Amino acid sequence: MLNIVKSYSPWRRRVFQVALTGALLLVMVSLAAAASFPAIVPVPNGFQPEGIATGRGTDVYVGSLGRPSDDGMSIVGGAIYKADLRSGEGSVLVPSREGRTALGLAIDARTNYVWVAGGPFGTAYVYDGTSGADVAEIDVNGLAFPATVVNDVVVTRNAAYLTDSFRPFLYRIALGAGGMLPDPIVVQEMALGGDFVFVPGGFNANGIEATPDSKWLVIVNSTTGALYRVDPETAYASEIDLGMGSLPSGDGILLDGKTLYVVQNSLNQIAVVELDPTFSYGEIVGTITNPNFRIPTTVAEFGDALYAVNARFDVAPPPLPGSPPADPNLEYEAVRVLKR
Repeated sequence: MLNIVKSYSPWRRRVFQVALTGALLLVMVSLAAAASFPAIVPVPNGFQPEGIATGRGTDVYVGSLGRPSDDGMSIVGGAIYKADLRSGEGSVLVPSREGRTALGLAIDARTNYVWVAGGPFGTAYVYDGTSGADVAEIDVNGLAFPATVVNDVVVTRNAAYLTDSFRPFLYRIALGAGGMLPDPIVVQEMALGGDFVFVPGGFNANGIEATPDSKWLVIVNSTTGALYRVDPETAYASEIDLGMGSLPSGDGILLDGKTLYVVQNSLNQIAVVELDPTFSYGEIVGTITNPNFRIPTTVAEFGDALYAVNARFDVAPPPLPGSPPADPNLEYEAVRVLKR
């Protein structure tokens, strides 16, 4: 029998040592980076947040639903809070005002505009993400609650799209070069067709995203738990086959490549859905939970982390004209969790 003795040259040992050292450094850097970002980003007490979006650098924006006005006839809200994910500190960028509210948010990196879905007022708002100045107030459909809830927004290369949870329509606002708003601003109302199932009296189309190439939109129906791939030119909806899976209470969504994160608000979790290259099929491969979730509604991303904002609807229902105000001292926050 041959006795084979393996030997390694000093050069090979050195390469191995360098590789091992490099790997350890990467792990240490990753751990240090994670430690430098707080697990909780506080939002002002009584803010009643619903939408969240990350912007340039470590900027994060959170929108306020608001509170009933003193005379009980309207809502005072729509404030935008801007914070730094690294420090967890921030300040109000856009103050609340009567007759406004803020649901879903989207940031257009080209312009640093903050797009806001205006909820029961049938509106959309656009603010400057640096100064907080008003850019535009857009009457989306000429309606008001209970006929409409303009719920979420996504910005693609050529247009902004908004969902309506009380009407089976999408609203498309064409954009100019570099994401600039045209003059005049034109809103195109598009009926959701194809497989889309609208449940009268239910909370229907909610979160919306766009594929990386802007070829498709993806929306979730909160009542049915269905996902749809939507043609952005026609609003023709094809249900995404999830097998036996469903996404009840689906709220804000975030598409990272072909991984879709779906916030399931009342379930206090984020579903993880792996989609096929055509966005026709998907599989729910897991859920993300956290003891700090308190009815999260929407989600944003930064690096390898997600930030879910707690709306706390169990103790502070969404404000409506005539409803009692929530506790002004109620604490709110965005919760940092790792992607899967």
